[in-house]
Amino acid sequence: MLLAVVSDSHDNLWAVDAARPHLARADALLHCGDWISPFTLKRFIEAMEGRPIHGVFGNNDGERRLLGRIADGHDHVHLYGDFAEFTLDGLAIAITHYPEIARGLAHSGRYDLVCYGHDHTAHEERVNGTLLLNPGELFGGLRGRSTLALVDTATRQVTWVEVRPRFDQG
Repeated sequence: MLLAVVSDSHDNLWAVDAARPHLARADALLHCGDWISPFTLKRFIEAMEGRPIHGVFGNNDGERRLLGRIADGHDHVHLYGDFAEFTLDGLAIAITHYPEIARGLAHSGRYDLVCYGHDHTAHEERVNGTLLLNPGELFGGLRGRSTLALVDTATRQVTWVEVRPRFDQG
């Protein structure tokens, strides 16, 4: 199974659109928070075409109620709140927005994959057998790169992807 992991999309619909070819390859999407607006979640729902979406809130997600209502309208969209814990393809997965929480979760040894965002910094590390992963920012406005990560659940290998949003798209 191939997982697309994104974080900190911050309403950059051009970056979501640029990521679509990579999302099309993925069997599921993990979003580590800071979607920002409900229309961004809708764009991810369109991009995933019925494939599962698992996500959490970040510190900038102000319209949580409407984000939750949109997620509730789709059986394949799971918006967990501030923390997610689930199993996909035999992997125990946790998602949070915050690096310090993610590091503690990775050190707990309870998970195979722990994903986080918040600091907009792409990071991959193995902690006691757990893959600790920050896909960086899809937004691209803070670090200057729009990135996402693809995780193969069979091999636990990470493929890093940088997309180039086109702001002149209609």
